[in-house]
Amino acid sequence: MKKYIAIPGTNRAGSTNRRLLQFIQHHFADQAAIEIMEIGGLPVFYKTPDRSLPAGVEQMVAKLAAADGVIISTPEYDHGVPAVLMNALSWLSYGVHPLADKPVMITGASYGMLGTSRAQMMLRQMLDSPELSARIMPSSEYMVGHSLQAFDEDGNLKEEELVDRLDGLFNDFETFVDVNKNLVYNREHAMNDIRKLDLKNMATQGE
Repeated sequence: MKKYIAIPGTNRAGSTNRRLLQFIQHHFADQAAIEIMEIGGLPVFYKTPDRSLPAGVEQMVAKLAAADGVIISTPEYDHGVPAVLMNALSWLSYGVHPLADKPVMITGASYGMLGTSRAQMMLRQMLDSPELSARIMPSSEYMVGHSLQAFDEDGNLKEEELVDRLDGLFNDFETFVDVNKNLVYNREHAMNDIRKLDLKNMATQGE
């Protein structure tokens, strides 16, 4: 059974993005072990002189490195991802690279009609940056609009169409994870590029 880390891109207690990941966790419990990892407690990112990491970040790095894949569910604020998610990604690209060549599936839930389409586009661009170098599943946008009305009292998605689409995407993600394991050259190439970037960043510590 594969192991996935699910990240709610928010620090809001009642977020429907966390609710979506909880549904995914339970709905696919027979297929994968999914752990929800919170990012709200991390300190604001800053460049430590010795490139050391807070304990909370080190714990995240260890869990992400051991996972077969990652699922991120992002809200959308001002056409972009929340600051708390940007903060976490900044830490996860500072001298450590647990997302490098890691399969990632992106989802999102919002109160409005569009369901985080613009935030997901921004998140894809961030994850594709040289310092993160995640392997994002293509053609896989999953968006839940009007998310306050999307779940029943037990936390299940009400619309059968949304569940069917999620089933298909998750099965595709499982295949995507399997295929990614065989891309050895790409993984080594990506890590070599990242190491070179790290050396340059260490030589130029200024902003």
